[in-house]
Formats: sequence, structure tokens, C-alpha cells
Amino acid sequence: MGVSKRHLHSIQVNRLADMAKVLSHPARISILNYIGDCDGCLCKDISEKIRLSQPTTSQHLQVIKKSGLLKGKFEGKSQYYTINKDKLMALKELFADFFEVTEQKCC
Repeated sequence: MGVSKRHLHSIQVNRLADMAKVLSHPARISILNYIGDCDGCLCKDISEKIRLSQPTTSQHLQVIKKSGLLKGKFEGKSQYYTINKDKLMALKELFADFFEVTEQKCC
């Protein structure tokens, strides 16, 4: 794989690309949708709902959490996940800005 040369691009472009990677897997989108629908839940519940093994679900949860889109807190030995609404709004703005700028240039 080649060098990405991230330094050639703006901070905003790099942020959008990083977040797009998080959203590039259907399981992660399903996880975010489910957590949003139930206003937070445990990994066990998520894995049952989206029909993935708990270790696979945990791996996806860690990727999403690392991006900042999820908050996690422990309830006993299990983590309870909720959507980070501030990060979700920031992501929405990143995508909106991208589409607005692109549309202005092409149309």
C-alpha cells in the first residue's frame, strides 16, 4: 500500500476521510443505528441485534469509539454505549460542508 501523504490535505479533509472509514463498514452503520434507536445499550445486546459474534461486535465498537462517535461507561463488567451527539453533529457538518463545496464547484 502506498503512502497516503495526509500532510498534503487540509485538516478538515483528513477528518472527513477518517470518519468515512469508520462509516465504511455496514456493521458499524448498523451498530450506530441500533445504539441510536435504543438510546444506548450493552455490547451483548448489540451483537444479538445485528447478529455478529460478541468479539466481532466489540472490535467494531472500539473502532467507532476511537473515532469519538460513541461514549462508553462501565456497568459492572460490561460497557454501556451511547452516541456522542456532539461528535455526530460535527460529522454531519463535515459531510454537509463537503457536499456544499463540491456542489458549488461542479454545478
